[in-house]
Amino acid sequence: MQIVVCIKQVPDTTQVQIDPVTNTLVRDGIPFIVNPYDTHALEAALQLKDRFGFRVAAISMGPPNAEATLRKALALGVDEAILLSDRVFGGADTLATSNVLTRAIQRLHEQEEVALVLCGKQTIDGDTAQVGPGIASRLGYNQLTLVDKIQQVDLLSKKIRVSRKLEGRHEIVESPLPAMLTVVRELNHPRYPTVPMRLEALDAEVKVWNNEVLKLDVNRIGLKGSPTWVSKIFSPEREKGEIIGDGLRDPIGTASMLLDRLISKDLLAI
Repeated sequence: MQIVVCIKQVPDTTQVQIDPVTNTLVRDGIPFIVNPYDTHALEAALQLKDRFGFRVAAISMGPPNAEATLRKALALGVDEAILLSDRVFGGADTLATSNVLTRAIQRLHEQEEVALVLCGKQTIDGDTAQVGPGIASRLGYNQLTLVDKIQQVDLLSKKIRVSRKLEGRHEIVESPLPAMLTVVRELNHPRYPTVPMRLEALDAEVKVWNNEVLKLDVNRIGLKGSPTWVSKIFSPEREKGEIIGDGLRDPIGTASMLLDRLISKDLLAI
């Protein structure tokens, strides 16, 4: 049995800039990283591999340079890395992306039974949290989102029990396998690759599957298969902050000035 982990190469959002003329991301000189939530999905898969002997495959859809992201996964201990890369995949929204990833997972399942699909709860560049559930619905898998703890995996009865982090509470859910999990940061602490594993990953094979391999309808992938698109990206304008009074030497007077200012802007009613 195997686990498939979906990972994505994303721009480092701490250094993202927006071109004020074209309203698009400035990608030149911006470093790319593994989507942080996906690193926790990777760690979860590797822990299950250590415990139960699962085979772990990592897949990523992206341009050729996304190979670097998959080599990082290989350095951590995944058994197989597959890059889904083709110009016809470009411009995909979450629907078209989930179509491509689903077909790749189905192809892997044809080779060896897939017990689990793991994804980060969302990506930091899109923040939609739609791709994981989209994969689950297309595969017909049970979906367990916002997982912060994997409590039990019973391979004999083919069941998994997890804890889901909800707003103000936790929910314990048991599901039959196969299942799709999206995970949050609290699930684990990702491991670091060893030097030998890093060196081994440099020479390891990263398979590239294009649409000649997946054989998907071009009207269901890429830009053609995307019913949604980003019409504009912009940086919100913010007013310059204002310092009021001297809270250190005159805290009471400063508090009074702050109240007067809030009242004048109709931000505080008396």
